[in-house]
Amino acid sequence: MEQKIIMIGAGNVATHLCIALKNAGCHILQVYSRDISNAECLAPLVEAVAIDSLSAIRPDGDLYIICVSDSAIEEVANGMPDVEGVVVHTAGSIEMAVLNRFPLHGVLYPFQTFTREKELDFDQVPLLVEGNVSVSKRLVAEVANAISNNVQKANGEKRKALHISAVFACNFVNHLYALADDLLEKEGLDFSLLAPLIKETTQKALSMKPVHAQTGPARRGDKAVMHHHIEALNSGTFHHDIYALLSESIAKMAT
Repeated sequence: MEQKIIMIGAGNVATHLCIALKNAGCHILQVYSRDISNAECLAPLVEAVAIDSLSAIRPDGDLYIICVSDSAIEEVANGMPDVEGVVVHTAGSIEMAVLNRFPLHGVLYPFQTFTREKELDFDQVPLLVEGNVSVSKRLVAEVANAISNNVQKANGEKRKALHISAVFACNFVNHLYALADDLLEKEGLDFSLLAPLIKETTQKALSMKPVHAQTGPARRGDKAVMHHHIEALNSGTFHHDIYALLSESIAKMAT
């Protein structure tokens, strides 16, 4: 495919998207960033022109991808010139309507955590897409299918639910890893001891309903063990309060 793309943003997500689009045969015309140095880092990788002014955005693009922080999407969209191509954002929890000033608009939401320096097999990344009319729906779907083997239509409510679930499954779980690491470190133990357990638990959660994979004292209703654990944790600390709250939640789901 030879779609002409304007990338508005130069962060982690924009970097991976640009490279995937370039590899799929798209022409990245421009990369915008408020900090020109960021744009100048990404643009050469995809043979694009780096810009730091929204007014410099070309009007002849096929697809304009607003790939900035959620809080900046509306401001950036309002600062853009009028364009005839399709304008999309890449956020999970922001409605498509934020782009209503553009006749053709939509959403291209890559459902993955991105690190700029870490290579990623983009064709395995789920892409959630939406468009306001048939023209934008068709173009967004075409571009998405060119870079991913997992493309699904999803409106704002579905994307929001997915985004919230990711906070539970990714952000919260990683925070619990950090708390576990803290407990181990205080006793001179290494977090790597948990690696086999984490891998097995993750594998089970992906092969069956997570609620059926649940184990541990709260799932068994073993109040004696839970009492000993809570006693060992200092009352009023994050560890203590989170242990108690999650144990209560697990017990409720087990009934």
